Amino acid sequence: MSKSPASTTQYRPETRLVHSGTLRSQYGETSEALFLTQGYVYNSAEECEARFKGEDPGFIYSRYSNPTISMFERRMIELEGAEAARSAATGMAAVTTAILAPLKAGDHVVASRALFGSCLYVIQDLLPRYGIETTLVDGADLDQWQRALRPNTKTFFLESPTNPTLDVLDIPGIAEIAHSGGARLVVDNVFATPIWQSPLALGADVVVYSATKHIDGQGRCLGGIILSSEAFIAEHIHNFMRQTGPSISPFNAWVLLKGLETLGVRVRAQTETAGRIADVLASHPKISRLVYPGRADHPQAALVKKQMRGGSTLVGFEVKGGKQGAFRVLNELKLAKISNNLGDAKSLVTHPATTTHQRLKPEDRAALGISEGFIRFSAGLEHVDDLIEDLTAALEKA
Repeated sequence: MSKSPASTTQYRPETRLVHSGTLRSQYGETSEALFLTQGYVYNSAEECEARFKGEDPGFIYSRYSNPTISMFERRMIELEGAEAARSAATGMAAVTTAILAPLKAGDHVVASRALFGSCLYVIQDLLPRYGIETTLVDGADLDQWQRALRPNTKTFFLESPTNPTLDVLDIPGIAEIAHSGGARLVVDNVFATPIWQSPLALGADVVVYSATKHIDGQGRCLGGIILSSEAFIAEHIHNFMRQTGPSISPFNAWVLLKGLETLGVRVRAQTETAGRIADVLASHPKISRLVYPGRADHPQAALVKKQMRGGSTLVGFEVKGGKQGAFRVLNELKLAKISNNLGDAKSLVTHPATTTHQRLKPEDRAALGISEGFIRFSAGLEHVDDLIEDLTAALEKA
């Protein structure tokens, strides 16, 4: 194996997605090699000792170091503009590690209320068990972030766009507040993808992804990744993951590497499709509300233009008739499949009130804009006209 891949940071994102991080063996393979190994052997006891001391570069154990996994991490580092990264078995393993690993009892975390249900569990239920205080705020209200800041606040956490209502939060503004109090900002960038938003360049300290979504994007495997500075990864993340083991498998890392090659093409096509669908649904008589980052009527349209390079692969819309109306539409769809996933090559639809956000109290869902009639639509790679015809036919029958 080459000791280190050549940097591709001088190239544009599409080129980095194909070439960044590639290591080749002595066989000169075109595709990245898949190293399905648990451990490694050493030429001597002295070499083994030096490897464990960190004096000799190389791999020790695939729970925390593997050539295929390293290629995936390096490609994401160069795409995201980070200094370092560690990948994890799932998106939630990445989120939980990024939030929990640097904290101790007595620390305080501030998070936006508009979060994926599992992220809310980590903030509301898990952290307090370990003596870590938490505060939820309206993420769009900078004053609430400022008021929530305490001397013991260590972390701000948010999603933007949010799941599932696609609100866009002011990352530079929130980062400034966090840093004024000595806290770090962790951003879940799944809905924007690295194609349309770069949180580190906007002031965030840590970026997390569920690579299960757009990065794989073809329904094959699970994965997650944390990207940040060398100091943050070395001080807080690497040893935590090494000792606790929320590790990605080399096979999944290889699948994600191949997914990255087509990420830009897929996200651009899906975003174009989502925008077309949003324009059609916006004026449909059976739709009472439509949310799409990229339309002029989005609640944070000016902010979208300021911090995002494109819209989204997702559309949120509210069907008249509440839960019954939404279920009728979901059950009539022929192409878009009912699933709680997103960012897939296949178009997927979700009813958040009964799935991803069902654990919330009805009044809390209502406060977030998650009504009984709200549907989250994740645009796939089907022909846009077929999807529009499928959606409009389902709405007509509902």
